[in-house]
Parts: sequence; C-alpha cells; structure tokens
Amino acid sequence: MKVFRITLTSLFRWLAIGLLVGLVAACTSKPVNQAPTTAATPDYNYIVGAGDTLNIIVWRNPELSLSVPVRPDGKISTPLVDELVAQGKTSVEIAREVEKALGKFVRDPVVTVVVSSFVGPYSEQIRVVGEAAKPQALPYKQKMTVLDVMIAVGGLTDFADGNSATITRASEGSKRYSVRLNDLIKRGDISANVEMRPGDILIIPQGWF
Repeated sequence: MKVFRITLTSLFRWLAIGLLVGLVAACTSKPVNQAPTTAATPDYNYIVGAGDTLNIIVWRNPELSLSVPVRPDGKISTPLVDELVAQGKTSVEIAREVEKALGKFVRDPVVTVVVSSFVGPYSEQIRVVGEAAKPQALPYKQKMTVLDVMIAVGGLTDFADGNSATITRASEGSKRYSVRLNDLIKRGDISANVEMRPGDILIIPQGWF
C-alpha cells in the first residue's frame, strides 16, 4: 500500500508538471499578428556602422584619398583628420564633415565617400536566432525579405518549427509578428514571404517531437 501511495504521488506530480508545461506552451503559442507583406522603410538611407569600409576620395588630392575601416568605436582616421565619428551617419554627411576638417589645410576641398563593404549599425542589423542552420546578424538592405534572410543563414534545421517563427520588430516597440517559414521554404508558398525592417529579430523555435 505504501508503494501505491508513492506511485500515486509521483503520478500527481507528473500530471501537475504536464499541466504546467501545457500552460506555458499555450502562453508561448499565443497568436500574434501576421507580418505585413510590405514593410520597407520609405526613403531609406544607408547608415554607416562599425566594421564598414569607406573609400574617401578628395578631388585633385590623391595623397589624401584612401580606403579606411570604421573602427569598433565608430570613428575613422584619415590624413590631416585625426578622428571623426562615422557611425550613425550617411556617406554624404561624412563627406561634408571631412571637407570641413580638411578646410583648415586644403583650399575648398571636394570630398566623396563611398561605402565599399557593409555591416551597418547594430540597431539596424537583422538578427536570426534559434533553429537556423547558421544563426547570425545580417546587414539590413532595402527591400530585404525573410526569404533573403533564410538564404543567407542556410535555411532551417531539421528540428525547426518554421511556421511558429516570429519577427520582433524594434521599430514598432518590439511588436511580434508571425511568419510561416515552413510554408515559404518547403512548400514554396510565396504569399508567406514578407519584407524585413531595420533591427528586426527573427526567432525560429524548435518543434516538439
């Protein structure tokens, strides 16, 4: 009889755990809005970030023209310009600031800045976490879609629950949207493809087997 009570107690304990897991699953699977098909930011201008490479061209002054990386602190250094903050600015804004700095040494400098490699600021990078083949952060590109993102990260793992994936959109106060990655990738349902926005986080959960 004592053994029976221990077994019954264990049974109730497991039932309670099962109920708790069910409640947690119900909460985590709470429906979220379907991600809008078109979500591109209008009049988007690329913002320079740490890790980008800039080609700085000073007209008629080749000795002042060079290619420089944006340092982890977001700054660049060029001849006659010790330090200049580049992160968070457009290439045109950087060119005007380099012109201003060179104006102390060069008469009427004309500067063009071209971004040759792209990382972008952390706040605009697309982050992919969970059951992607290669979870990583990607530079945002205008008109980038979730399909482009999945190609870049190598698709889903065998354990992914792609149709339960969500996008957390920082530009809308961390609002969550659902995306149907299984339908898009495995069934070729293009209606499941949606555009990304700067700073989106794509979360791909593991399926229950």
